[in-house]
Amino acid sequence: MHSALAGKHVSRLRGRGLNFEEIRAYVPGDDVRAMDWRVTARLRKPHIRVYNEERDRPGLMLVDQRKSMFFGSEAEMKSVTAAKAAALGAWRVLSQDDRVGAIVFNDDEIREVRPLRSRKAVMQILREVVHFNQLLTAASTTGTVRLNDALNRACRLAKHDWLITVISDFVDADEDTQRLMTKLAAHNDVIVVYIHDKLEKELPTAGPLVIADDEGQLELDTNDAKLRASFAKDHKERVDRARSFLLQRAVPVLPLDTSGNVALQIRTLLGHAHSKRKRPR
Repeated sequence: MHSALAGKHVSRLRGRGLNFEEIRAYVPGDDVRAMDWRVTARLRKPHIRVYNEERDRPGLMLVDQRKSMFFGSEAEMKSVTAAKAAALGAWRVLSQDDRVGAIVFNDDEIREVRPLRSRKAVMQILREVVHFNQLLTAASTTGTVRLNDALNRACRLAKHDWLITVISDFVDADEDTQRLMTKLAAHNDVIVVYIHDKLEKELPTAGPLVIADDEGQLELDTNDAKLRASFAKDHKERVDRARSFLLQRAVPVLPLDTSGNVALQIRTLLGHAHSKRKRPR
């Protein structure tokens, strides 16, 4: 009941599926719901359809390490929060004995790690994330790579029944992003990990401030209540629109902020923080 995956929207997270194996004669005790009525009618003897559990369900992590992620007002940068979330996700997929791969990208380059079922694959993903993370500096410039470029790569790679986790601040999301997310969610399970900083949600009351980047600077008075209210309202409306769109496509959204423990936030969002391990008596 505490999980971020719960709610009034029906979930399409399928888990492992079933693959058809054979049709065989009915044996007393078989589940009659598996009866193949066409074969039964043709052969005049009861037959059932037999399925085996699908064992391969690749996981794909999309990890954003662009300039917009090089921001944080408290504990760490958004890029670091994204890196930690990717590490937790990759190890989790491998622990389920599934293949895990990644698409890691910054403003200038996209690197792809093909899904493999091995510890070596996870370490390769983490090396790519660390490489891009260490390239980020205050002097980094905005390049040509967009979130949509990474989503296009994912569409070409993930064909059916993959688990795709998109870890980003979605700063440049647009209508094309919605089209690509819809395409991915049509045949795969998609989870969005929305990385944000508290300062992006609400301005502090700190008087006149100068905000600058490599493209220019802006002076504003954070004591202005109308400015703070407008800032908070704009952010909430953008997030609510995105969340509404994703929920309509049964895509869960896990918001992570830069001020807290990433593992604890994920446990709380998934409803595990309220469970207590029973002590042996």
